Amino acid sequence: HLSVMYWDGEGEGVVEKDEKKKIYHLEEASIRGHPIARRDLGIDDLRNSNEGRRFERAIKHFTIAANLGDEESVDMIKQIHEMGAISIELYAEAVRGYNAAVDATKSPEREAAEGMWDKMRKK
Repeated sequence: HLSVMYWDGEGEGVVEKDEKKKIYHLEEASIRGHPIARRDLGIDDLRNSNEGRRFERAIKHFTIAANLGDEESVDMIKQIHEMGAISIELYAEAVRGYNAAVDATKSPEREAAEGMWDKMRKK
């Protein structure tokens, strides 16, 4: 997503680091269902969580991304839980949402395609 280019600046003279544009593009991608953008918003909120509101918002972003099938967001929530900052219930909710998203993508056609892909890679 485009926000990555604004995260640290991309290339010499191509795109300069721009926090506002980064957040804008993350929000746009998140609204359209991009789980990694949603996770990145959570990371940004976590980094700026001096205000309690940003921490709660970060947890919401991670939970939504987990519900979209983003395993790294589940890992983030697990780490936060292990630090004692959130309840086991919130962590369990994220795991259930992630599992539901993964289960929703399973189909005989996908499994057949994965089998064919595995055979091709072994040749």
